[in-house]
Amino acid sequence: MHTVAVLALDQVIPFDLATPIEVFTRTRLPDGRPGYQIRVCAERPEIDTGSFTLRAPWGLEGLKGADTIIVPGTAALVAPLAPAVRDALRAAAEDGTRIASICTGTFPLAATGLLDGLRVTTHWVAADALAAAHPEIEVDPDVLYVDNGQFLTSAGAAAGLDLCLHMIRGDYGSAVAADAARLSVMPLEREGGQAQFIVHDYAPSPQGSTLEPVLIWLQGNLGADLTLADIAAHAGTSTRTLMRRFREQTGTTPLQWLHRARIRQAQHLLETTRHSVERIGTQVGFGSPTAFRDRFKRTTGVSPHAYRRTFS
Repeated sequence: MHTVAVLALDQVIPFDLATPIEVFTRTRLPDGRPGYQIRVCAERPEIDTGSFTLRAPWGLEGLKGADTIIVPGTAALVAPLAPAVRDALRAAAEDGTRIASICTGTFPLAATGLLDGLRVTTHWVAADALAAAHPEIEVDPDVLYVDNGQFLTSAGAAAGLDLCLHMIRGDYGSAVAADAARLSVMPLEREGGQAQFIVHDYAPSPQGSTLEPVLIWLQGNLGADLTLADIAAHAGTSTRTLMRRFREQTGTTPLQWLHRARIRQAQHLLETTRHSVERIGTQVGFGSPTAFRDRFKRTTGVSPHAYRRTFS
């Protein structure tokens, strides 16, 4: 039987801890036998979750011999990783154990050095912090999970379910994984990635800055057919100066800022109105439905119709 060790660290997120326990415990093989044996492990007998105290039946010795180790998310993103935990995870990796993280569990896993040079993911809210703390890894905030073979990482909350189902499918095939997905009331594969859940706020510009009047004007004219020259003319400056000010004050270009603002407005309209996708595309300034759909999918990872089904 495949053994899964779930590692509970201090400030572990209860949802992330429970997800692999529930999914793997309920997995059944075609003959009715359980597919997995679960061990909940911790460095100490009792772990503070922030909401309650968890008593773990296994110590770090429970990681040894496991086929898979899961590192759930933790609220303490940049807390130092205990040397005993680091050494146990590295020893397991040397033995060929598959190691996966859920949500911000990528932070302690990255602290072991095992993810160096790899593409990984985490909850989109924490993606920038992960990239800053560990510049040696490539952080992709748009996907639900990343499978590097021995090391796997997932985005926040429900993406842990996606990752667990992905591992079950790899271990026992699609039929067993599909049955586990039905028990979890989850599709075996979800459309799109994490990008559809990201709030695409406008690039900030300090109040009172020279760009503030221009940004307010742009926000009020998202449906207009605007060129760089049009924006520069309204700002009373050259296109070169306009580009420089945008880079300095928002970190992006005028047209990129405009595209982001249009997509954010389109998201709002898809969530709150019954207007057709074509009408919304026109309302937010796209010249054709095809251009709107292409830009929307590039930004969010899903089509406007799929986004509306999820969020309206």
